[in-house]
Amino acid sequence: MLMDFLDGPEEDWQPISRPATVAWAIFYLLFLFYPATRGGKFLLPDYVFLPIHEGGHLLFGWFGHTMGVMGGTLLQLFVPLAIAGYFIFLRQIPGTAFAAFFFFEHFLNVATYMADARRQELPLVTVGDADYVEHDWTFMFGKLGLLDHDTSIAAVLRLLGWLGMMGVVVWLWWKSRASTTTATRPKAAR
Repeated sequence: MLMDFLDGPEEDWQPISRPATVAWAIFYLLFLFYPATRGGKFLLPDYVFLPIHEGGHLLFGWFGHTMGVMGGTLLQLFVPLAIAGYFIFLRQIPGTAFAAFFFFEHFLNVATYMADARRQELPLVTVGDADYVEHDWTFMFGKLGLLDHDTSIAAVLRLLGWLGMMGVVVWLWWKSRASTTTATRPKAAR
C-alpha cells in the first residue's frame, strides 16, 4: 500500500470530462469575480478557515510565543496545501485544482490581515483571554522591523494570490485537455 502511494506521481492523471472541466472553470471564474467585487474584505471561505487559523495558534503555541503567533497563518496555508498534495498523489485533477485554488485564495485573506498591521481596525478573534488578544501581523512585522511596509508586503502577497488562483484555472484547463487526450490514446506497454 505504501509503495502504491509512493508510486502515485509516476502514474497518469485521471481523465476529467469536458463538461466537468467547463463546469469547474465556470465555478472558478465566478469565484474570481467574488473577491474582485469585495474590495479586500473577508470572503466566505475565510470564515470557514478561521477555526483552522485559530487552531494553528494553539498547536504551534507549544513551541513558544512567536511560533504560536505565526502558527495561525502557517496552519491556514498548510491545510489546503497538504490537501492539494494528497490529490496530486491520487492524480485527481479537480481535487488538486480545488485545494490549490483555495491555498492561493488564502493569500488574499492573509494580505488583508497584513495590511491592517498598523491600523489595527479589523476585529480580532482569539481562542484565549480577550484581554490578551494581539494582532498577528503587528507582532510579526514589528519583530522583523517591517511594520512600516505592511501594506506593500500585503500588496505583493495579494498579487501572488491572484496570479496563483488564475494559474490554477489555466492548469486545470491545460491538464484536463491533456488527460482527455491521453485517455483516448492506448497506453504503451510497460
